[in-house]
Amino acid sequence: MQIDQILILLILAGTVGMFLWGRWRHDMVAGASLLACVLAGLVGADQAFAGFGHPAVITVACVLVLSRGLQTSGAVDALTRAVLPGKAGPMLSIAALTGLAALLSAFMNNVGALALLMPVAIQIARKQELAPGQVLMPLAFGSILGGMTTLIGTPPNLIVAGFRAQAGGAPFAMFDYTPVGATVAVAGVLLLVLGGWKLVPVRREAAVEGFDPGAYLTELRVPEGARAVGKSVREIEAMLDEYDAQVIGMVQAEFRVHAPNPTRKVRAGDVLVVEVDADVLNEVLSRLGAKLEEDVREAAVEDDADAPAQADDAQGRRRANAAPATPASDTGDGEGEDDERADAARTPHADIVLQEIAVLPGSSLAGRSSSDLGLRTRYSINVLAISRAGNRSRSRLRSQPFQDGDLLLVQGTQAAISGFASEFGGVPLAERALRIPDRRKAIISSAILLGAIVATAVGLVPVAVAFAIGVIMSMVLRTVPPREVYNAIDWPVVVLLAALIPVAGAMESTGTAALIARVLIETVGQGQPVVGLALILVVTMTLSDLMNNAATAAVMCPIAIGAAGTLGVSADPYLMAVAVGASCAFLTPIGHQNNTLILGPGGFRFGDYWRLGLPVQALVLVVSLPMLLLVWPL
Repeated sequence: MQIDQILILLILAGTVGMFLWGRWRHDMVAGASLLACVLAGLVGADQAFAGFGHPAVITVACVLVLSRGLQTSGAVDALTRAVLPGKAGPMLSIAALTGLAALLSAFMNNVGALALLMPVAIQIARKQELAPGQVLMPLAFGSILGGMTTLIGTPPNLIVAGFRAQAGGAPFAMFDYTPVGATVAVAGVLLLVLGGWKLVPVRREAAVEGFDPGAYLTELRVPEGARAVGKSVREIEAMLDEYDAQVIGMVQAEFRVHAPNPTRKVRAGDVLVVEVDADVLNEVLSRLGAKLEEDVREAAVEDDADAPAQADDAQGRRRANAAPATPASDTGDGEGEDDERADAARTPHADIVLQEIAVLPGSSLAGRSSSDLGLRTRYSINVLAISRAGNRSRSRLRSQPFQDGDLLLVQGTQAAISGFASEFGGVPLAERALRIPDRRKAIISSAILLGAIVATAVGLVPVAVAFAIGVIMSMVLRTVPPREVYNAIDWPVVVLLAALIPVAGAMESTGTAALIARVLIETVGQGQPVVGLALILVVTMTLSDLMNNAATAAVMCPIAIGAAGTLGVSADPYLMAVAVGASCAFLTPIGHQNNTLILGPGGFRFGDYWRLGLPVQALVLVVSLPMLLLVWPL
């Protein structure tokens, strides 16, 4: 073994190890791997960033933009309304929803398709009296299966096409994946529909009812001379920090203030709405020098119809129509601001809603806390609780960073919540009306995508060029406003692909890929082409369950080509096996972004996925192997 082969193997092992560890984002790991190859002399400095011009990278970015056009124009809503049955049982409802997800994922971003259909899935689950996860997991798996049916369905397919071109052949065309991919997808969807959804563990609904932490909303009157008089909301929350009690609203001068500004001063006679456990309520009253508002009213024998009512029942237990609430005061954003901004949060009580928001993978929310974002000050939004891997929490939320797949229980106006979710990459899970915001743009965006697909399918222009033209047309016709184009691109995925393509090239140029392939084929495959094909498929599926599917494809393509060369057979079935295997991340929540996205809303735990995922992966293996041999002979 040569020194450069040892170096690339060490770098590759470190890269895969970092992917599995998950401490750093995938694009950071890929970038570090690329730079390590450059410093080791395995990739020339002039070629280090050539991956950013690779057709697969350009196509992925363009498809994401065109997908945004379909989402914002309402085209998907129109299709959903036409396809989903109005009155049906659980099986038919799941069949329609999962089939639609697979169809959409063939031509748009998988995560985008899932995000659009998740609110509908939650609605169906409640209507059919099912656990949300019983609808969400088939939906997520169906969208993953649909991605393997076309060239643009998922990034691994584009990577595989690029490696075929590098190996001396023409890149795979738009529908070269369809015979195998569609057969596997149909078989998988049938399994999901005909009883697979019954294998999903039934978890407590991760919704408003599932978030009840047993805390109380209590209204405290601040009398003259109380310790709280003259202090800001932030200072009061600091006083209550040891009790996990939080000021979540206030009534000042007969105005109910939703999400009060952290700098707002408390005056004598104000009413503070505090979230606190009953067993520490007396300590909180003592610390602030406050009195229970109910006791004050009873003592004064008041009957003021405008006075704040207890936020829930007689004991103050939280309900969905409770008083405005938040777990945190925001730091930094509200210092020195006028009260006018905070007064914008004075909202009629009936307009305040509770809603769940799922954190999209790659969202700008990830790694940032409520305090970091200034949710109360900037958006008049309160975060009540976080559900993470089936565990609910409301303690120390002000400083707890959000993670991909978290489910947040937030409170505010519907407009504020929707705007916040759109800006930061969250999926509101409340029921929503299916509508077409702009019928003209829906038609145009659909026509642009269809035109790009047709131009590619007939060989008029290369795929990257066809979809780049589509992006320009979308900007000109404003189905995707120019200012939103760059926001529509999932940049971590783009950087991941661009960085790993030169690394994969180094595996080939140093002969390392051929060496690995030879060892696998000779020791495990025993020189049998069919066994070797199955081995490539299984290894790819296993890696895809543990790390990003695009990274898996980039690592396995050189090995697949090397295996085919060792056996003296066509590389096409081996590359197709990589494409299929890279789209089979069904065993863990980390293998695919879709699995991560349903983790919180479904109330799932890490080990819940294999119960349905293992039968699906076994079916994929059984169906895809004969189809690969039939469609792509060795």
